Amino acid sequence: MAVDFGPLLVFFLAYKFGGGGIAAMMTATLAFMGAIVIAIGVGHFVLGRVSPMSWLSAILILVFGGLTVYFHDPRFIQIKPTIIYLALAALVLVAWARKRAMLKWLFGPIFPGLDETGWLKLSRNWGLFFLVLAVANEVARQALSFDAWLTLKVWGVSIASLLFAAANIPMLVRHGLDVDEKAAAVEKAPLE
Repeated sequence: MAVDFGPLLVFFLAYKFGGGGIAAMMTATLAFMGAIVIAIGVGHFVLGRVSPMSWLSAILILVFGGLTVYFHDPRFIQIKPTIIYLALAALVLVAWARKRAMLKWLFGPIFPGLDETGWLKLSRNWGLFFLVLAVANEVARQALSFDAWLTLKVWGVSIASLLFAAANIPMLVRHGLDVDEKAAAVEKAPLE
């Protein structure tokens, strides 16, 4: 969680403690870029693995962060989430349309016992959710100040994602998710 969410939190805190404005946005973007490089290093050397999502995010952060700093224009870093959400939606929904559950490949061990229909429904649901997030990011980046957009990006999207994940649990249980096995695995897992 720290590897995935940490760089975004660094971005948010650097901007907020930087006092806002273009200088704070530039500092925050540079901090974001540095934090993602550190997160990738920690994922690789400490955890022994970096998820494909983290690699995609890192590449986009470095490219769009670099453009933001070079042009002194926040639009570049603000469009990065839209691109990620659209890429995820396309990946998940194209696989779903072909009756393949891309999320099973990414999150198989997280949902023990889930049947194929459950994986397909979960893939469809998250694919559509990613589309909604892409549209919401575009509306927010055009309608809100950078400060408001960033606050919404960090807290609003995080809360919405948790609520959406929780809303899928009853469907997952109906399709074989073994809640007891998952709880036992969490209890036995070493603290990381």
